[in-house]
Parts: sequence; structure tokens; C-alpha cells
Amino acid sequence: MPELPDVELYVDALRRRLVPRDAADAIDGDARPAVLERVRLASPFLLRTVMPPLSVTHGRTVTSVRRLGKRVVIGLGLLDGAPLYLVMHLMIAGRLQWKKKDAPVPGRIGLAMFDFSIESAGSAAGVSTKSAGSAADVSTKSAGSGAGVGRGSLAFTEASKKKRAKLHVVHGDEALDEHDPGGAEPLSIDVPTFAALLRAENHTIKRTLTDPRVLSGIGNAYSDEILFAAKLPPHRWTSKLTDEEIARLHTAMQSTLVAWRDRLIAETGDGWPEKVTAFRPEMAVHGKYGQPCPTCGSPVQRIAYADHETNYCATCQNEGQLLADRGLSRLLKGDWPKTLDQLEELKRERRR
Repeated sequence: MPELPDVELYVDALRRRLVPRDAADAIDGDARPAVLERVRLASPFLLRTVMPPLSVTHGRTVTSVRRLGKRVVIGLGLLDGAPLYLVMHLMIAGRLQWKKKDAPVPGRIGLAMFDFSIESAGSAAGVSTKSAGSAADVSTKSAGSGAGVGRGSLAFTEASKKKRAKLHVVHGDEALDEHDPGGAEPLSIDVPTFAALLRAENHTIKRTLTDPRVLSGIGNAYSDEILFAAKLPPHRWTSKLTDEEIARLHTAMQSTLVAWRDRLIAETGDGWPEKVTAFRPEMAVHGKYGQPCPTCGSPVQRIAYADHETNYCATCQNEGQLLADRGLSRLLKGDWPKTLDQLEELKRERRR
């Protein structure tokens, strides 16, 4: 699932195309905000709201693009005095692609296409105050009405048959708040508040970092990287953390997320984020099971549970002690190795 750095990457790419700060910030040099001409829905499973109807978003000027947890939120001005939003939740396999204006919906994986054009002079005021009842007049724009005026089309895709990705049309800030799990923003939280959140309930650090009700936007991949940077094991109970460890974890969390966000944005430049993935070769431990730790050279270990895998360095994060893998440790019982040396000896015996 795309996490905070990945969603921020999408937000930056969309903002520069839909509502740039100025001409230098705009991808095409035109600072005028984009208009959402229409949404072409290819999968009925994507749209999870009925009221207001999707058609009410057609013809509206984009006013903002931001992140809400792991969601992308596009602001579309006011509807009957309250803000209107499109909320996209990519879930695990959902992705966004930028296409040429009025491009067809991508074949098997396409869920929807959002067609954007450049706002013409004086059109914003007339669009932003339309009521829900007048949306039908706007939604009947012809497919070619925006041809030749710039911008492009945003494809919402999902490379999975489970269809977990979600699109909501949200009216009002209170309704938008319902899509916020309530977690604190990890890039703005201070150490005392962070410590209070960690100690409010007693869970493992890994679980707390990835709980959207505690911290916003952190998932399996970046929690592994954060814990490695903090030199803390994923299984440590939050109630057992010292003040120094909490401060170290706070620094590692913010520095890791900022570094990856800035790196991804810089690498993408004026292009579009074509490869949003939880597995990157530059990562220290996540997805690196069996490969050497970049700090000490010990093989990266894993804890597998259901569809999730936690990666860590036993030497750097847990004084050389292996953490029990729920499946394998139950299978091996007393034969489960406790240290890296015991693990290597077990492997040698099996090769004999």
C-alpha cells in the first residue's frame, strides 16, 4: 500500500498539474487551475458514495490537492456553501497514472479516468457555486469539449481482482473528517506528544507505528526502515521504551519519511511517478530478507505473519538475537535458533 512518502509524491505531481503555485511551479508553465470536466467510471466497485452524485464534480475548478493519511484528496470548491472533495484511497494495488487529454481508460486494470482541462478566464466563480440539483447541466459536457486546451487525464488503476480501491465524493469538512482515522501527523508531531501516544496503550512498536489511529500514513515498509534507523527491534513493547529510545525513534521517523519523500519527488522531477512500490533497492531492510545489512553485513531477518512480513537486522536492532517467526518457531519449537550463529549452524546441518 502506498505510504506517506508515496502519497506525498502523488500529491506533489497532481498539485503541479492541477493547481500550481505559479508558472514556475506548473509542469506546463501555465499557473491557471485545472477544471475537472468529467469522471469516466469504468468500475462500479470503485465509487463508494451515492450522495452527492459523482456528476456534481463535473465542470468544477480544482482548488487544492492534499494528503489525508494514505488518501489523496482533491478539493473542488464550494457546493451550497460547503467544500466539495474527491477522496481517493489506493489501498494495496491502486495506482494513479497521468495520460494525454481524453485518453481511453486503461484496459483490464482501469477503474476510472478523470479528465482535466485548463480553466478559462472567469469560469471559476460560475462553477464553484453550482448546487447539487444543477449538476446535470454540467455533467453533459461532450467528450471533446476540452480538446486542445491543455492538461490531461488522470487514470485510477488497480492491478488486483479484489477491487479494494475506493473513491468517495465528500461534501463538507465534517464528512471529510470521517475519512480520517485520527492518527497524528508524523512530520509535525513533537517528542512529548509522540511519547504520550506511544505510552497510551501497550503494544509493540511495529504495531503502534502502523496504526492509523495513532500515526498517519505509516505502513509496513517505512516502519521497517524507521525501526532500523532507530536501532530498535519491532517487537519491543511501547511501555518499555525509555525517554532516550522514544526521542531516537521520533528522530528516525521524521528523518526517514522526509528523506524518502524528498528523494522520490526529486527523482520524479517534472515527470509522473511511474513506479510507486513498497520495495525499493535503496531501502536498508524492508524486502531484503537474506541480504546483508548495509551497516553490519549480517543477513536481514524476517517475521512472517499472514500477508505481512517484517524485516529487521538482528545484530543492529536486537543485540544479535533472532525474533521468533510465528509459523516457523511453532514448527521447530525447541529447535528454533535464538541467535544468528545458531541459525547458521542449523543451515549447515541441513546441508550435510
